[in-house]
Amino acid sequence: MGFSQILYSWTAIFPVIVLLYYFFRKKYTDQPVSSTLFWAEIMQETRVSPYLKHLQKNTLLYLQLLALLLLMLALMNPFIQQSKIAGSQVVFIVDTSATMLAGKEQATFELHKQEMLSLINDLNGRPITLIVTGHAPTAVLQQETNINAIEQSIQALQVTYETAQMPKALDVAQAFIGNVPTSVYIFTDVLDKMQLPVEKETVQWIVKGAAKDLKNIAITRFAATTDGQTAMALVQLRNDTNEAQETILTLYDAENEELVNEKVALPAKEIVTTTFKELPVTQTITAKIDAQDHYTVDNTQTALLQTTSAALVVDQSLHQLIQKGFQAIQPNVKMVPASQLADNKDAVIVTNQAALLGEMKKPVILFGRDDVEKFEVAGHINTTNDALFAFSNLKDVYVGALYESFDNYKTIATVGEEPFIQLSPEGDIIVLADIEDTDWPLHPSFPLFLWSAEQQLLESTSSLGIFAPNESRVVALAQNDWSVYSQTDEFLSTVTNGILTAPMKPDIYIVRSADEEKHFIVQLQAQERIIEEGTSYTIGALPDNEQEELSKSSIVPWIVLLVLLLLVVEWEVQRRRGFTN
Repeated sequence: MGFSQILYSWTAIFPVIVLLYYFFRKKYTDQPVSSTLFWAEIMQETRVSPYLKHLQKNTLLYLQLLALLLLMLALMNPFIQQSKIAGSQVVFIVDTSATMLAGKEQATFELHKQEMLSLINDLNGRPITLIVTGHAPTAVLQQETNINAIEQSIQALQVTYETAQMPKALDVAQAFIGNVPTSVYIFTDVLDKMQLPVEKETVQWIVKGAAKDLKNIAITRFAATTDGQTAMALVQLRNDTNEAQETILTLYDAENEELVNEKVALPAKEIVTTTFKELPVTQTITAKIDAQDHYTVDNTQTALLQTTSAALVVDQSLHQLIQKGFQAIQPNVKMVPASQLADNKDAVIVTNQAALLGEMKKPVILFGRDDVEKFEVAGHINTTNDALFAFSNLKDVYVGALYESFDNYKTIATVGEEPFIQLSPEGDIIVLADIEDTDWPLHPSFPLFLWSAEQQLLESTSSLGIFAPNESRVVALAQNDWSVYSQTDEFLSTVTNGILTAPMKPDIYIVRSADEEKHFIVQLQAQERIIEEGTSYTIGALPDNEQEELSKSSIVPWIVLLVLLLLVVEWEVQRRRGFTN
């Protein structure tokens, strides 16, 4: 505490004057009077307590002295010093990951927003830069001084569910810091001091973490597979608390019908894995736990039912470019002699043996034919609007010879008027040319076509898989207008140039065109399912010069309010004694 107007301390003379007045005022002696003799018995209690009698006689004196002393303090302008933002500029780094939603009565993220709004009152014209974390950290504000704009930006912040990736955000902050004295506030849940670049003496790091006693029980892993007859699910639960816990684990199908309801015991700081077999086949299975913890986002997880991935087998007699192309796309591809291809009935076969069409359990990718002669062709390639060509533009590809096409197969690409690529009713993909008769491998469309074919035959045709929040990924979709919708048919975004950007909130979503739809899941990443003990600390101090200030919170208004209250009390005391006295 301090005084900004210490010169007004001379006003202490006024209480001294009042005190002297009471010392030298005219005094009276007690004189018994006949009419007051009967008061003695009534006043007995007061005589027994001389201190109370003294206080009653001198109440006005004490009240007046106290009021004058408070007025003297008010003239001296007392204040309370508080720490204030230091440096010539300020940088806020805000963690927007899913774990920021953890909290007791209020989420850590909301508490941090309130603290940021409080701090901007102490900027005093300093520029502020606001950076939000994520896969690609973004500077929401850059050297902003307008308080209203700063406040609006802070109010608009929201959790994006992405992993923080704090080193990237710190690199972005370094670009704004330079050599200028800077206070960097990091609003996160937990941050290791070793991650901070503390080599600069002109930077003060203030880390605001989460509470230290947050409890969490999470579904850390959930997967479901099917063999076409029944489904099997695996659930992994983690207890991050220091006490044994019990929770109810429930599995739901795509129609939200309950499949499993089981009580699971979780030892302290342990991971428990549970497997469920003979479940009915459904498109999706959702796992939920009824946990009384401080982080609910990781209490639910959904899995797409996927069949066991088929192997990819390539005929050794095919051109080396085809073999190398599939090896680059599918690391587990197998090279098999032509005579042994028929033994791999559960695999997707890449060959030129037309006799295998319709003989295998899985579709076949046919490059050329071994049962007919080829003929020369010339002309431009034309393609239909098929998912195989979502990323493969074949218009500049040269084809010198083709094989005879299959009757009743769908033609999706032609050379002039002749069929070039066909699809069978069973899903086989037929390329009616030998690679050596084309210059296709010299074009980027060749590996992209192989990738699209592999995706179409090995992956589920009704789903696009699992995405991380806000993840952007190239997807194999036909060249239509595709849009992303929520489960409640709310339009969210569009697929542009084959790139799907997932929504930020974990859930099941739908990608829909005019005549087709596919599902995909947005799922929290593994590190967003673990709550660590929060940390708050300060590293570094700026030089003690004009760059560092202390805020002065004046207490004069409270003193004035107290003086007014004393005046009211003094008036009441005087009224009770009688104004004529």
